[in-house]
Order: sequence, then C-alpha cells, then structure tokens
Amino acid sequence: MAEVTNGKSSITRLAHDHVFYILHLLPVESILCFSMTCKRFRAISSSDGFWQSICRRDLGSSSVDDLVASYEAECRKIHWKKLYQQVLQFESVLCARLAGKDGISPRPRASHSLNCVSNCLVLFGGGCEGGRHLDDTWIAHAESGFQHVLLWQKINSGVPTGRFGQSCNVIGDRLVLFGGINDSGMRQNDTWIGNVICDDKQEINLSWRLLNVGPNAPPPRGAHAGCCVGEKMVIHGGIGLDGSRLNDSWLLDLRDDGRSATWHEIVTLVSSPARSGHTLTWIGGNLVILFGGRGNGYEVHNDLWLFNIGGEYPEWAKLICDTANVPDAVPDPRVGHSATLILGGQVLICGGEDSQMHRKDDFWVLDPSVIPAIKTRSHVLNFKRSSRKMWKRMKVEGHLPSRRSFHRACANQSGHCVYISGGMVDGVTQPTEALGLGFDGDAYLVKLLL
Repeated sequence: MAEVTNGKSSITRLAHDHVFYILHLLPVESILCFSMTCKRFRAISSSDGFWQSICRRDLGSSSVDDLVASYEAECRKIHWKKLYQQVLQFESVLCARLAGKDGISPRPRASHSLNCVSNCLVLFGGGCEGGRHLDDTWIAHAESGFQHVLLWQKINSGVPTGRFGQSCNVIGDRLVLFGGINDSGMRQNDTWIGNVICDDKQEINLSWRLLNVGPNAPPPRGAHAGCCVGEKMVIHGGIGLDGSRLNDSWLLDLRDDGRSATWHEIVTLVSSPARSGHTLTWIGGNLVILFGGRGNGYEVHNDLWLFNIGGEYPEWAKLICDTANVPDAVPDPRVGHSATLILGGQVLICGGEDSQMHRKDDFWVLDPSVIPAIKTRSHVLNFKRSSRKMWKRMKVEGHLPSRRSFHRACANQSGHCVYISGGMVDGVTQPTEALGLGFDGDAYLVKLLL
C-alpha cells in the first residue's frame, strides 16, 4: 500500500513527469480508472499532450505523423483523446473511385498483387480474360490517390514471369513475392524480391530479383495466403500440383539484407482445414489471423483462426463465439475477399464471393483486441464477449465499389486509407460465357471516417 503522510498518499506527491511516465505504461482502461482518483490525475490524464503520446504508443508514430499531415491539409485541429476514441469506435468508410491520369491505368484483372511500399502503390500480374496471365508491373505514388487520380507508370514486363494467385507482402521497404499459377495451370514455388527506387526528381522505378532460398522451399502452389510477421513472411494453404487444397504453413527468413533467405515448414499438432482463397493478416507480435476461403469439398468458410508462430511450439487455435442471439453478427462465408490491417490494429474485410459465386460489396471490421490470448495448449478458444464487439459491419458513404471477388487491397502508411484494385465482377452473360464473368480494372480509395 502507498505510504500516507498528513492525509496524503505518497503517490499523489509524485512529480508531474513521474505520473505521466507511470500512466504511459498502463492500458487505456486503467488510465481512465486512475484518472478518477483525484483532480490532479484527472487533469494530467486528460491533457492533449498526454493523449497524443498514447496515440503514438498505440497507433504508431508514423501513422500519427501521417494523420497530422492529413488534418493540417484539411485545416482541421486534432483533439487527441477524441481521435483515439474515434479510431477504436468508427462505424463508417468513405469510398471514392480513382481515375488513371490521362486515361492510363492497368488493364482489368483479378488475383493479382497490390502493395503499398515506400509510399508507392505496386501492382503486379494477375489473370485476365481468356484465362491468360499477366506479367506486367505498374507503380504509382499513393499520395496522388487523395486527389482521386493515380499517375500509373508501367515499369516492366516478363520479370517475374506471368502468374496469378501469387502472394506478395511488404517486409521493411521490400516486396517479397511467392508462387502463383500461370495460364498453363503450372504452379510455381519461386521467391522474388522487389526493390522500389525513388530518385531526386520524384521518379520511381522497381527492380525484381529472384531470391536464392537454397534447396528447401514450399511445394508449388497458387491461391494461397501470406503475410509479413515483422521481418519474416508466412504462407499457408493454397492449391497444389494435383489441384487439391493444402493446409501446410511455411516461414521465410530473410538474411544478408535481403540477398538470401531460407524457408522452413512450421509444423503444428493441429492446423486449420485445407483451403484456398483465404486471407492471413498479421495483428502484431507473433500472431496471425486466418479468415474464410474455400475447402477441398468446394465449401466456403467464414471461420476464424488464430496462429501463434512464436515460441518452441507454434500453434493454431480456432476462435468460437456464441452468436445464437446476435443476428448478422459475423460476415457470411466467403472466398476471394481482402483483409487489410488498418489504423488501430484492426482488420478491414471487403467483398469476396460465396459458394454460389454470389459476389459481395460489404465492409466489415474485426477488432483483434477482444480475442483471448492463447494461455494453454488449447486448439479451440471459446469466449463470451459479444461478437458484435469483435465484428462490425461498416456503413458506406460515397461511391460504393461494385460487388467483386479476387480483388486486391492494401493500406497506406498510416492505415487511415485503403486502396482496392480490380477483381472479378458480374459481367454481361453471353452464350459462350455461361457464368457471366467479368474482370474489373477500377481502383478505389476507402477512407476511415473518424
């Protein structure tokens, strides 16, 4: 207990900077409780400077810097405590269609890759009409999207070789691409590094290089899922050489400043069922979230798995929450959706299609902070918190993107905005096109309304 002298606890006599430091170590719920103990603590914990430091702690300094620049450009003043609450409680997104300057933009495609690295959008490959693959790389300054125009530049073709259904993730200031399927149906298992180069004239370029990974590599596949985990990359599942779906997991460890790397399989006692067209999203530390996808029986899932790749024994755990009394509490089953880590450590889910190829145009946000930690070697995590707190369906303002699947999405550096590109959309059914499939070339900017 704190020492009491002359009716005052010793903690109340701490210097201002000491109290500030202590509060800065606490979770937000504890800060709010602490602030109710006396007027002095309430004043310190309500100050704008204190909440700016909490925003930097929890949202990241680079995200906060980008938000400051955005607010200054709009001549808006930031109230930091209110901003923190808005990030965690926002309920709407604003969508805007992005035009290509002078009508120049990548051709319609799906199952390509789209990433934001060094403040640049990089688009590669994908599939297009006729079942053909593409081998082109396009690049644009991400900031230009705020003016609803993208200045796309076609960088090169042929390297890497054409493919669709590859994974491509950002590690540091590099792109790491793995696998995919070409238009002959051949699965790949090569690994490529992409480096973005910006010169003093603000001109941008990108070079691809085949990465030396040694003799051990994942079996060839496409339509798998992948994400970065700090300075490493993890992949899972996909469609293998014989057309069956996989449930294995592999980790890529870069070495020598990205000049070489090694793959090793992550062996677990239990894994999520085999699938393709699902998503993996890093949510911090050693934790990855898996959502959705298509199984070996062509069933489409909306299950949620937590993958802890750290420690001596990596493990999967299925997340189960009772939704019997909460209608429309979770997203419908889907495959070919996107899942993007956004501001506040939340995950934005967009689109996809169900088992009947009915495409979707909805947006959902998953809050990983309500997911219980794996404290025991349990492969199922049941928790009683309302799934409505874990999942929120977003209201949409502006130009709603058409229903689509196998599009691609990525967030800007702050996580405040998400870019969406391409995908499969409902086309005009012709006698030779029984399914009425169409490829889309549109790009959209999705902004969190805070």
